[in-house]
Amino acid sequence: MKPRSFKILLINWQDITNPYGGGAEVHLHEIFKRVAAAGHDVTLLCCTYKGAPAQEVIDGIKVVRRGNRSLFNYVVPFAYMRLRRKSRFDIVIDDINKIPFYTPLFAREPILAIEHHFFGKSIYLQAPFLSAGYVYYSEKLVPLVYRNTPFAAVSQSTRSELKEMGVRSQIDLLQNAVDIERYRVLSGEKCATPSIGYLGRLKKYKSVEHVLHALLLVKERFPEIKLLIIGDGDYRRELERRAGALGLGDRVKFTGYVSQEDKVKLLNRVWLVVNPSPKEGWGLTVIEANACAVPVIAADSPGLRDSVVDGKTGVLYPYGDINGLGNEIIQLLENEQKRNQLALQARKWAEKFSWDESARKAMEIIGRIVNS
Repeated sequence: MKPRSFKILLINWQDITNPYGGGAEVHLHEIFKRVAAAGHDVTLLCCTYKGAPAQEVIDGIKVVRRGNRSLFNYVVPFAYMRLRRKSRFDIVIDDINKIPFYTPLFAREPILAIEHHFFGKSIYLQAPFLSAGYVYYSEKLVPLVYRNTPFAAVSQSTRSELKEMGVRSQIDLLQNAVDIERYRVLSGEKCATPSIGYLGRLKKYKSVEHVLHALLLVKERFPEIKLLIIGDGDYRRELERRAGALGLGDRVKFTGYVSQEDKVKLLNRVWLVVNPSPKEGWGLTVIEANACAVPVIAADSPGLRDSVVDGKTGVLYPYGDINGLGNEIIQLLENEQKRNQLALQARKWAEKFSWDESARKAMEIIGRIVNS
């Protein structure tokens, strides 16, 4: 008997083509393009951006863009009702990152909420006080508004956080993954001199400046050290200013946004990657580096402690401990044997995470909810 095909509505702030997109968009797109390929009807409601068409199909997903990024959460209920008049859905997937949409207040279909991570107090590192307070207290309402909504969390840390916040509904794990055919080891690409990398969006709360300050310590031991910052974001200009003020202008290169192909090439050049963030949903960029056999030194923070196996695929250090970060970088640069051991285990670790498996899990969860 042929399995039932579902009509699925995804709601997320951005789609995979949006220049402000990040790990949440990759997670949603990689999973649901596979769900669409399996025969399900998938529509994504998201915000628009300059130059983007109001509607298009990307990898089998019907992308509908309505409203600008600043006010999209207010547009969602009305856009949802218009879509619903044209096509009834079997389920609504509410991808919670940034400000929640509170879909249980207006959606009539069964809902699955996907949770990446809550900013919590770390939002005050990113935004002005009033804006940060808006996000902080918006998140506080999640256990109340979504009290009867099943969740899928991208990491055990997020799952635990949901429970600590008071969510009592079922919480499944729906992990991030990596395409190990695309993210792979390239021979002969490694820099001849010591180099470290940062991979990810350049946002204030991600604390990338910690790497710059740690680089001052590393430079004393390795005068030729280079830092490659791969990615872009609204904090780039400030980071460039800080690098110059610290006298690191000739040691730090900002690549800006790069294609996936170029990202793989750049990851293969560095000796190790550093992630100093105080909080992540899981650490997708960690596994992308690992798939290229690059070990990662990361802050021991929620999400990153899920994606880094301390002492096996990389090293964890206390968040904010810049001296500790600098010393960990120095030790790993000095110890080629340990670096190679971590690199080997990192690749094996990355091979355990499959988007196909995550898509299979998503379809299993959706089937259970719709049929319950």
